[in-house]
Amino acid sequence: MFSKTDSKQIREEFWTNFGKEYPNKWLLYNTKIKDVTLKFTFTTKKAQVSIDIEPHDPLIKSYYYDKFVSLKSIIISEYIPDIIFDDSYELDNKKIISRLYVELNGVSIHNKVCWKETMSFLYDQMLKFEFFFIEYKDYIND
Repeated sequence: MFSKTDSKQIREEFWTNFGKEYPNKWLLYNTKIKDVTLKFTFTTKKAQVSIDIEPHDPLIKSYYYDKFVSLKSIIISEYIPDIIFDDSYELDNKKIISRLYVELNGVSIHNKVCWKETMSFLYDQMLKFEFFFIEYKDYIND
């Protein structure tokens, strides 16, 4: 078991190493669509790359989620075949958002042995998410 301080230090070390190994200017929060972000997640149980839809207004959340659902067959056939659509994804803080994501299970940010595999997963998947997002951004934001 790691203390909070040790865990924080390990997380910082991972993300610093990831940035050095895969230097890239990711879109992430810079999507130019309010409440729609691309995210990396790496915990003690899994790694994810996702598109998160988190507006305060449920109608806006539904609007954007429906836009992505309308592109589902394109996303699956041309970009991310194993993407998961979840309109009621629960975050660790119990907040409910809509999330489209891919996941790598059985990895832990606390286990440096799996870092290389996880870094490769995060990089490869985020490239796919960004290619898709850039191609369809205007439609999503229309």
